[in-house]
Amino acid sequence: MSSVPTNLLNNGAPAGAAGTSSPGTSPTFSPLYQQIKALITQSLQSGEWKPGELIPSEVELANRFKVSQGTVRKAIDELAAENLVVRRQGKGTFVATHHEARAQFRFLRLMPDAGDPHSADNKILDVKRLRAPAEVARQLDMKSGDSVIFIKRVQSFDGAPTIVEELWLPGLIFKGLTAERLIEYKGPMYGLFETEFGTRMIRATERIRAVAADAATAELLGVPAGAPLLSVERVSFTYGDKPVEVRRGLYLTDSHHYQNELS
Repeated sequence: MSSVPTNLLNNGAPAGAAGTSSPGTSPTFSPLYQQIKALITQSLQSGEWKPGELIPSEVELANRFKVSQGTVRKAIDELAAENLVVRRQGKGTFVATHHEARAQFRFLRLMPDAGDPHSADNKILDVKRLRAPAEVARQLDMKSGDSVIFIKRVQSFDGAPTIVEELWLPGLIFKGLTAERLIEYKGPMYGLFETEFGTRMIRATERIRAVAADAATAELLGVPAGAPLLSVERVSFTYGDKPVEVRRGLYLTDSHHYQNELS
């Protein structure tokens, strides 16, 4: 790619001008840096630059897209704010990866009441291929009955069972994912998805509510039935805002709390 496609840069209009529109439609306008951001995102999505790799410098990208370095910088600033790339002082800008420690806690907001957050020990209880339940299919933008991979696991911190999770993943994308692979893999699960299935989680939505532990969950967590738990229902998305995971977790908060930052 040596120049900016005219269909993205204001439909061929001069930089900074409003795009043309068909009769009967409202004119559209996208700032130039947003268009450059979209082009860089396309390169990330296509795998031109892999997770963890250094992307071209601002000067190189400015030359590539025939825009100013300031326009590229503004586009990268937004990508960094969205955790798609990571700036490293004196080294450049890198594609974000789930293998970085900072990324692992971005999607796990359960923090210890004392001490530093650390990774959990995982016990895989079940992995199987099944037909998507209607609600899961709706959340994954699939047809009811389409193939999904179902995973159930318990996560423990310092030997104490703390989270019971159930996950549903599109069967077509995660074909070949097995219990054996999950058990032998020692890194973060999202890192496995990124490396072996080419699927990077970009953002997620969550719904949180207080619930009482059912008998089966209580036994897994070592608490009485009816004990208070935090229910976290998550839908995770990859590039193009495509949903690729439904996750339902029950959190024991005796020594942990859910922490988020609002800005």
